[in-house]
Amino acid sequence: MLNLNDLNIYIIPVTPYQQNCSIVQCKKTFKTAIIDPGGEIDRILNFIKNQGNMQIQHILLTHGHLDHCGQANKLAKILDLPIKGPEQEDRFWMDQLHAQSISYGKRFNFEEADNFLPNIWFNDGDSLFLGEHKIDIIHTPGHTPGHVVYYIKEQKIAWVGDVIFKDAVGRSDFPRGNTQQLMDSIINKLLPLGDDITFICGHGETSTFGREKKYNPFIQPYL
Repeated sequence: MLNLNDLNIYIIPVTPYQQNCSIVQCKKTFKTAIIDPGGEIDRILNFIKNQGNMQIQHILLTHGHLDHCGQANKLAKILDLPIKGPEQEDRFWMDQLHAQSISYGKRFNFEEADNFLPNIWFNDGDSLFLGEHKIDIIHTPGHTPGHVVYYIKEQKIAWVGDVIFKDAVGRSDFPRGNTQQLMDSIINKLLPLGDDITFICGHGETSTFGREKKYNPFIQPYL
């Protein structure tokens, strides 16, 4: 759990890939967002129920890969909420979720998923509110063409999906991935947000942009 001044942030690793699903709560209004519910939604819903004071406002997706969004449609139906994000260039990934889940299910024990599209596609520069907190949407292609990052400026926190990790960066060898776009997203869009910005990535530990500028070996050649 990350306990910021005005936010509670809980991270629940889900799917066989241990993808970091985030549950983000505005402390004042109790409004809550679920970011990247890729699987194990019974665990997610039980956690929310046990907290007792969470009012789910948003289901948000960073990108269209199975481990990040595979169970979002099922969750949205249960909660009767729209799905928001990513950017529309990830549509081709979401159109093949069912087939991928069957394939990965046989090899890695993934849950079966349905093809779906979000109710709202985001564009670079869009924003929405979680309770009293403005969330800025930053389009960060490279890992996937429609990948987005969610950023709350006054809380110095960002959800970066699979763009950047502690001591690593996202893969760019998937269909329509692009290494130069990925690095441009990191160097030109994310690092300028500030060294003191904490980021929650799709897998593994949290970090800060300042730490990654100093230690991340994949970023050093581009600085």
